[in-house]
Amino acid sequence: MMNKLFKLKQNNTNIRTEVVAGFTTFLTMVYIVVVNPAILSGAGIPFEQVFMATVISAVVGTLFMAFFSNYPIAIAPGMGMNAYFASVVASQGYSYQVVLGTVFIAGIIFMLLSLTQLRETLIEAIPPSLKFGITSGIGLFIAFLGLKMSGIVVPNEATMVGFGDLHQPVTLLTLAGLFITLMLMARNIKGALFIGMIITGIIGFFTGQLDFNGFTSVPPTPVFFDMDIGGVFANSLYTIIFAFLLVTIFDTTGTMIGVAEQAGFMKDGKFPRAKSALMADATATTVGSMFGTSPSTAYIESTSGVTVGGRTGLTSLVVAILFALSIFFSPVIGAIADLPAMTAPVLIIVGSFMMEGLARINWKSFDEAFPAFAIILTMPLTSSIATGISIGFITYPLLKLISGKGKDVHWILYLFGVIFILQMIFFPAH
Repeated sequence: MMNKLFKLKQNNTNIRTEVVAGFTTFLTMVYIVVVNPAILSGAGIPFEQVFMATVISAVVGTLFMAFFSNYPIAIAPGMGMNAYFASVVASQGYSYQVVLGTVFIAGIIFMLLSLTQLRETLIEAIPPSLKFGITSGIGLFIAFLGLKMSGIVVPNEATMVGFGDLHQPVTLLTLAGLFITLMLMARNIKGALFIGMIITGIIGFFTGQLDFNGFTSVPPTPVFFDMDIGGVFANSLYTIIFAFLLVTIFDTTGTMIGVAEQAGFMKDGKFPRAKSALMADATATTVGSMFGTSPSTAYIESTSGVTVGGRTGLTSLVVAILFALSIFFSPVIGAIADLPAMTAPVLIIVGSFMMEGLARINWKSFDEAFPAFAIILTMPLTSSIATGISIGFITYPLLKLISGKGKDVHWILYLFGVIFILQMIFFPAH
């Protein structure tokens, strides 16, 4: 049944590989069920409400991806958008119910746009050099995230970032986990990333860094439709709706391209079943806002599952099931989320896999090379996939125009280039 439903044979995979891929993806992104409530509770939304909203939106979006798109891409509330949500509440004084209303409206618009050809056209219009730049930029972004969360790289006043303290237990454990996983990878052991995470967790347990305060808990009761849509129009919060919409569209589109390139799904620059895949995050955003969380997006950590062989929606189904079960095991989830050494090595290694596209960029053609370079540079340095794409969309058509090749650029790149310039000037999303 699974073979037929998810076309495992056609995708050269099997149930065991897909299950391992699902566990790998889940373990690399499970931090969101703890981090998202921590950030949004600072904006006034009750922690338990956000916890349930995070799980519900992740399950809905990822199941949609599994059954309607058959891709190994997981959906959950996005990092960055939750911080922007909290900053809107804190800096502009609106209630969280009003800001949830803006997310809901953005989600509805997002769903309507996903029913049109706009997002598919956008993916097809992005030239190969930008696609490879996006994939590589995401690779650097997640590798940098792994270095930062483990303390290998730390803030430095003089140079912005510097080398961390190797005497810190979490940094030492990360390095141990990294070298263990690298050795498993070098020996071509199946499921090396997942096995490496488990071994790192076991070492963490025996060194006192992985501490379980119980294993099961009674899940909180979900809160439905705790929002103020009238307040959105009363306060004319249209720029906030637009900021949520624009960043979510390009965050997800960039991630989809990155994962699709990594898995070999892109065919002649096109993304098969794009409409249903793009509808998954739009649906998750809308549903999530109804229960009390910020916009959802495709997760870059999905590449960890792809790296261990995940190729179908069965990977996503496993992720969704694990998210659903997590409401009963919040103490275990919290313990894993509090030990970045388990997931950081995976992010660093997966980042290296995503550099492959660099070899396919024409570095001798400046108007092709610089926009790709700008994306690769700005994604990790701004901690934003959407900002990296914005820079690429602004510089690519500009350089093509100046070099006399303006007709080679799809009109939609000019349109979004102008939109991104206006967005950066008048209402940047932080």
